[in-house]
Amino acid sequence: MSVSAASSERVAIVGAGPIGIELHVALRRLGVDVLHLEAGQIGQTISWYPREVRFFSSPERIAIAGVPLVTTHQEKATREEYLAYLRSVVGQYQLPINSYEKLVNVTRKNGFVLETETSHGMREYHVSKVVLAFGDMHRPRNLEIPGEDLPHVSHYFDEAHPYFRRRVLIVGGKNSAVEAALRCHRVGADVTVSYRQLDFRERSVKAWILPDIRNQIKAGGIAFHPGTVPTEITPQHVVLETVADGTTTTVESDFVLLLTGYTQDPTLFHTIGVDIDGENEAPVVDEATLESDVPGVFVAGTAVAGTQKLAKLFIENCHPHVDKIARAITGRPAPFSTDDTSRVARNLPES
Repeated sequence: MSVSAASSERVAIVGAGPIGIELHVALRRLGVDVLHLEAGQIGQTISWYPREVRFFSSPERIAIAGVPLVTTHQEKATREEYLAYLRSVVGQYQLPINSYEKLVNVTRKNGFVLETETSHGMREYHVSKVVLAFGDMHRPRNLEIPGEDLPHVSHYFDEAHPYFRRRVLIVGGKNSAVEAALRCHRVGADVTVSYRQLDFRERSVKAWILPDIRNQIKAGGIAFHPGTVPTEITPQHVVLETVADGTTTTVESDFVLLLTGYTQDPTLFHTIGVDIDGENEAPVVDEATLESDVPGVFVAGTAVAGTQKLAKLFIENCHPHVDKIARAITGRPAPFSTDDTSRVARNLPES
């Protein structure tokens, strides 16, 4: 096991999504030595999004570190545009990020000792503080029903082409499920949607596609089974049960997309000793500083929310976390605005 030189002032950031990267820029410009770990690639969760999908938020609200996000058509960014943008921010600030290095253990000893796992073996680092910015979407929300692990069943939607002229059952009624249904329909798939609610919720579906899905259902282009949940999946069909009365319907399908959301993996919270609480099993933090009940351990970004049932924390309203943590660690504000939609750089001198 290789061991890094100990640093009494070194801060580890775990997770290289937008807020983790933005915090890295802030701390680096404030003179802090940062160790940045990412179990996958930067923007890992965003890389799971369907190809060419567009963000809910406008570019200025998901821009980070005072760097404008410019899109090709002056519209909301696509997955590809945003991943390219994150790469450009990392490159512009020359941020050293240890991608594909997974944090597996943390112990408290004159600060914290971090043990990580890479393709080349185990490593160990000594740091003074730890910031957990690893998001809230680590694994699919399993339905725990027979057949969920069959090869034609997936919890992820990448693109519509594989479903051309095939029967596809999509389970879910939030944005990812609705977009998948529309895209599959438009490549020529025979699409059926099962949703446990009786109608789609406006706050959960992008405003510009909600009328589209309703019109397609009304016109008969997409079959809709509201108020139903799947209870069994076989290679040929899916059994849907009506929530209200328990009656069942069988839907023949070649592919099943279970787009029912994702959950946070709280393993690192447990490992470090951070308490989690509430329905969302969210970490206990000081709202003013985002320091957890373990001194020296902070939580940033959507990781603060635990597993969100109704999403309240997004990239765009997590920017203030950067300033709070920067102030708590250095006593100085972030070197760019984090409290408004423009976030114009304050042009503070480099440390």
